[in-house]
This record gives sequence, structure tokens and C-alpha cells, in this order.
Amino acid sequence: MSPDAPPACPAAPLRAAGPGIWAPVCGVLTDIDDTLTRGGRIEPAARAALQALADAGVPVIAVTGRPAGWSEPFARSWPVRGIVAENGAVALFMDGGALRVEYAQDAATRAANAGRLRRVADEILAAVPGAALARDSAGRITDIAVDHAEFARLDAAGIAHVLALMRAAGMRASVSSIHVNGWFGDHDKLSGARWAVRRLLGRDLDAERGRWVYVGDSTNDQAMFGAFPLSVGVRNLLDFADRLKVWPAYLTEGERGAGFAEVATALLATR
Repeated sequence: MSPDAPPACPAAPLRAAGPGIWAPVCGVLTDIDDTLTRGGRIEPAARAALQALADAGVPVIAVTGRPAGWSEPFARSWPVRGIVAENGAVALFMDGGALRVEYAQDAATRAANAGRLRRVADEILAAVPGAALARDSAGRITDIAVDHAEFARLDAAGIAHVLALMRAAGMRASVSSIHVNGWFGDHDKLSGARWAVRRLLGRDLDAERGRWVYVGDSTNDQAMFGAFPLSVGVRNLLDFADRLKVWPAYLTEGERGAGFAEVATALLATR
């Protein structure tokens, strides 16, 4: 594959972003699965890049569709300021040596939604041939996830059927590189990022979107790509080229963790 993005991809190669692009950046927002990880494990290049950013005083907040339970060990051990899980519903961060977990919805709302989530999950499993809940479902609090590419496989028609059932039930829904996620509520990755930046850093993300970079890899990152002028797709984003309507500004040469490391290297070169 050529290091340049193919003609159908409107994103510029990351190397085209000069120092003037990176100099104002004050923080990094990033997806996790297939952006930092491969097969559910963080790649060494991404782990080293997170550490280099932390050492330089550049805050990194990860924003993921993964559940709170899955995210806990990484919120404890990765050099990030925090992790926003379940597509904006849960924030996890270290505070004085202890892990704090906070929610976008109050306890009464979460309790009321729990039964609704189970009912929709049961409907999907009964109606969609081959549908299986994600193996990380035990750690989920505010959403459901149907596996389409991690341990189970659903074709495009199956994914569309799952999405239709979720939306018919009044859920918001999105498709990541591995799961179809559905939830009740107005939160999403962008609202979760706003909340985390305010809660952890005391900053107004909307007032400084031009000073943050977002890094992602899939169709469920499109709202974030559109929200941030400095947005980057790791190269495996091209796997979803036929389904993308909103592209990032730039595309890395490397896939997954290697691509994220390219972003860190370009940013830190201006420090």
C-alpha cells in the first residue's frame, strides 16, 4: 500500500501537517480499540507514545465505547488523565491514588434503564441470526454491545438489522470497529469529552476545540472527526472507507498504535 492516502480518501497525509498546526495543541483525545490497541491489547508503540505525552505535560483522555469494567485497569495503569467509557456515560480517573468512577446519568436513571437494556438485548438475540452480545458485557452499566468483529461475526445486513432494532427502541446507536453499541440518553463521545475536559482539567473544550487533536479509527468516530479541525485517522480507518461520510483532516502512515505514535511524535516535535 502506498504511504499516501488513495485518491478516494480526502484526508491529507499526516506528514503534511506542519509545526504551525501542532504548536497550539494543548491536549489529545483518542479512541482505544484499533487506535491504541490490536486484539484488545495496547500496542507497545502506543504505550510509549502515551508515556512520552504524559512526560511532556500533554494530557490524554481516551474516549471509548468499551464498558466501565473493562476500562478500570487501564484507567489505573495507563499514563492518561482519564478514560470516558460507554460512549460518554462513564468517566474513570485516578484521584489521589484512588480510582474514581463518575456517571453522566444519575442512579435512578441508570436503574430505570437497566430493564430496558435487557429487553432490547433479548429482542436482538432472538431476531438477528448469529447475533451475540460482546464478551465484555458483564462490565457494562449504561449500554449494550453486540459483537460484529471481535469474537463473533455479523455481516452488513446483520449490523443494519441490529441498528434498526436499537433505534426502533428509542436508543442511540453506533458501530465501532468491533461492536454495535446502543444506549438510552443524549450522551455520546463528544459530550463525554466535554465533561471529562471540564471535570479533569477545568477547561472548556468547546472554547478551544482548535487546540485539541482527536485520533480515531472507525465509523463511530465520525462525529469527533467533524467536531475537531485537527482530527487524525490511523491508517486502518481505510477499512471503513466505503462507509465514511465524515473524514478526519489527516491520515497516518501506520495502523493502530503505530499511527497513534506518529501523532505523538509530530506533536512533541513542537515542544
